[in-house]
Amino acid sequence: MNGEKNDGEKKEEKKNEDLLNAAIIGSSHETIQRYGSAAKQHYVAYSGVDNEKGQTLAKGLKQIANEKVNPNYKFQNHQQQMGYGAEVKDAARTNSENKIKGDSTRKVRTDDLGRVNDPVYDTVMLDGQGNVIEGSGAQMKFLGASQSDVTGKGDAARALNKLQSKRFQKYIDANAKIDVPSNQYDGIVSEINKRTQKNMEQLEYQKQAGNAEQAQRIQEKIDKLNKIKKNLRKSTVSSDEARFARMHPMLSTAQDVAKISHRAGMQVAKTSVIIGGSFSIVNNIVAVCEGREDPDDAVKNVAKDALVNLSDGYATGFTGTVIEGAMQNSKSEYIRTLSKTNIAGTIVTATVTATKTLSRYFNGEIDGVECMEALGEQGTDMIASAMFSAIGQAAIPIPVVGGLIGAMVGYALSSASYSILLGSLKEAKLAHEERIAIENACEEHIKMIREYRAQMNSIINEYLSETTEIFNESFTGIKNALSIGDVDLLIDKSNAITEALGGNKPFKTMDEFNARMLSGDTFKL
Repeated sequence: MNGEKNDGEKKEEKKNEDLLNAAIIGSSHETIQRYGSAAKQHYVAYSGVDNEKGQTLAKGLKQIANEKVNPNYKFQNHQQQMGYGAEVKDAARTNSENKIKGDSTRKVRTDDLGRVNDPVYDTVMLDGQGNVIEGSGAQMKFLGASQSDVTGKGDAARALNKLQSKRFQKYIDANAKIDVPSNQYDGIVSEINKRTQKNMEQLEYQKQAGNAEQAQRIQEKIDKLNKIKKNLRKSTVSSDEARFARMHPMLSTAQDVAKISHRAGMQVAKTSVIIGGSFSIVNNIVAVCEGREDPDDAVKNVAKDALVNLSDGYATGFTGTVIEGAMQNSKSEYIRTLSKTNIAGTIVTATVTATKTLSRYFNGEIDGVECMEALGEQGTDMIASAMFSAIGQAAIPIPVVGGLIGAMVGYALSSASYSILLGSLKEAKLAHEERIAIENACEEHIKMIREYRAQMNSIINEYLSETTEIFNESFTGIKNALSIGDVDLLIDKSNAITEALGGNKPFKTMDEFNARMLSGDTFKL
């Protein structure tokens, strides 16, 4: 860079940064809504309650984990409960993926439709209107596990034996789809192929021997094996995942939510890099043309901005999805209504931006009043961006585009409200006398503002000076926590700032945070 930036350049840079934040909020709206709805499926699966639809499941993972176990039949009880949990988890994962793809169909357990202990089907698919799709019924069979076979090598053979037994004939006759653990599917198919081949050899032998009746029995076995193979499907859940969900339902849910949030984070990060890159390239080209920046520095700045946009975008998508999913299934109708805006993404972006503003204050780049003014303006702009991104997405239902345009319109309207008087002085064609009167009034107000500013700055500096050391230490700790991925350290240092400002620590560890988010209890923002 050639020299220090003047006030005009700093203001322009600040304006561009705020506009970029509005663009990221808007572009993330559709993604966070969609992936948040996907995450919500797992919150529902855990709690057993869909507050948005006002529905209660027959069983959620939390209830299944708390079911009684007979000490004499512990293995059998756990296997049965794992099966129930697998049904719940499989439905949540299927519905989650459908939400992401924009597919209105959903998988539902027959127990949740009031058809408790349906003799044939465990799950069915519903269309967008809630009607059962014909031929979609399925049985989930987590079979084959044996207490004496800890390696699970014989699971596939034992599972196929049960599927071929008379007890399971009704599912074959009904042509029901059979969902088996994802880790057993290939083994069962392989076992089917081996038995089919063996039966084919026996069939040929019996035909040559002229034993028509015996040949007919073997042909029936082959037909049954082929039908089982045709209807066999790989579940979205493995045996180990079903076991983990039974023993640790909250952690199992958190893992699924994290996977979805990671995908959302990657989506928003890509968009943020594209949008931010466009901003950065234009700004740096202008700076080079005006002689304010060397070409080499411009290239470095573009690369640096890309990394920042990637990081900020990922954080917005990941954390926004976690919050959005919880908000959609909140007990509070008010919170559920807010979830229809992009308030979840805004919370994350506002937090990142506020941290940057506070860092500038502690580094002495701005004074106390400028810090408070920036925080207030940023909050107003981002709320406007969040609300208008929802309006824009509704008006232009194209992913990214509608939310992006709406958010930037919201930002522009909010920013304009801060400059109404100045715009009037510059643009309005007022009578000479009126203009003089306004200018005199403004001059008096400017004097008062300067006096108030000095007083306010003195008070803010006096108040914050006592906690500056705490803030500096906390921000250093937060930076270190982010670099090594220590979530508990991040929470601890953030809590230090909260306490310094007279607040109460909402939680001390990530485990406490997860417990609160998944508890289903009402919380206040």
